[in-house]
Amino acid sequence: MIRAESITEIPAHLLFRDDPDQVPARPRATVVGRRRGTGEQPRLRRPAAEAFRSSVPRVDPRLAERPARVLPGGAGVLAGTCGVAGCVATSWWAGVLPPTVTVALGLPAHAGLAEVAGVAGAAGLGPAQWAAYAAAGALGLFGFGGLARGRAGRAWVLGLFGRYRGTVRRTGLLWVNPLLLRRRVDVRLRHWRSEPMQAVDRGGVALRVVVLVVWRVRDTARVTLGVEDHERYVRECVEAALLRVRVEAPGGAAGTAQDALTRLVAADAGPVGIEVFAVRPVRVEYAPEVAEAMHRRRIAELDARQRASALASVVESVEDTVSRLALRGLVDLDDHERKALVKDLAVAFCAGRGEAGP
Repeated sequence: MIRAESITEIPAHLLFRDDPDQVPARPRATVVGRRRGTGEQPRLRRPAAEAFRSSVPRVDPRLAERPARVLPGGAGVLAGTCGVAGCVATSWWAGVLPPTVTVALGLPAHAGLAEVAGVAGAAGLGPAQWAAYAAAGALGLFGFGGLARGRAGRAWVLGLFGRYRGTVRRTGLLWVNPLLLRRRVDVRLRHWRSEPMQAVDRGGVALRVVVLVVWRVRDTARVTLGVEDHERYVRECVEAALLRVRVEAPGGAAGTAQDALTRLVAADAGPVGIEVFAVRPVRVEYAPEVAEAMHRRRIAELDARQRASALASVVESVEDTVSRLALRGLVDLDDHERKALVKDLAVAFCAGRGEAGP
């Protein structure tokens, strides 16, 4: 038992689900304990923090792609044909159809208001004929005007008076309401190669990076109505991700940077209906202002590495030569003579490597 600790009990009211109208209250802080004689305030157990809110703006959840109501193209062709036939029948009825057309169509001669087509016949057009013309013409325009050809990898976003009416992803000859506004969207898998963009490596050195983005449109409604220009939005998401990810310097591995870039861009572009598969850095180079300095630095590092390797090789050769001479009993040297021999051999080997070249 710890006598320096005390527990303060506070009555707690538990809420049960028996009453459906009862709403659970927010949990209050609970007193855990207090030390005696130390003046320490009671420790409070705080409720869990709220979930992290993403900085990406949310699109209206009600704005989601749904299929539009369309008809097969045969329905439009049939309606248009009926409209044309109605116009021809109305002309024959009014007596304004030329006799040659009447004979060609096999229609009986009509004893209309005029015997000859022309001005006299036009004068015989009454309200009934004009109404028939209007109805047949509207039917023909409505039928032929709504014909459309759906292609694989393309979709139409339909709208009426600013309201979303659905998306057409079907292929072939279709009939779409001609009163609807159509906006074509490319839903194929797309590749975008960027221009050189600003980035930094792990040491904070400025870089220029060219990335290849593999993406496609997943939700045509959000892409079209949620952002003004979805292609420009993808480019800006890539630029923002490059400023947050440390890219490997030229000559390093780019796997970690690729995974981080893909994850960030996919998280930013997902809410607007864009699916990002990969963001690959295809070319990484130093910025022009630091390129020359970094080039000299790399040359110095390579030169130092080469010198260290040459020195290690010379030391191993000298050691091996002296050991073999001593092992075979060819020489019997004291410390002073051994040092002199090692020095002469080192100079000879270094001179020989210098003449032979790197």
